[in-house]
Amino acid sequence: MTEPREIRIKRLKMRSMRRGIKEMDMILSAYADTHLADMDRAMMDVYDAMLDENDQDLYQWVTGQVAAPPPFTALIGDITQALQK
Repeated sequence: MTEPREIRIKRLKMRSMRRGIKEMDMILSAYADTHLADMDRAMMDVYDAMLDENDQDLYQWVTGQVAAPPPFTALIGDITQALQK
């Protein structure tokens, strides 16, 4: 059974704000609040998969310390750009 869109958005928002490190809680919860509702299913799939990644890796990708791997390059770029606004 497919998860209804509204439930998926709520689940992804919760996963975004309950990370392992506070910095990622703040970054991802702000991004999720602003962008999840506008994402199509494919982009949500990428975001969902990204949330399975380690917080230390995510933080390094978002801050530009390490390049994000190809499946997440565009998404991390979008998160980084949103963070700078």
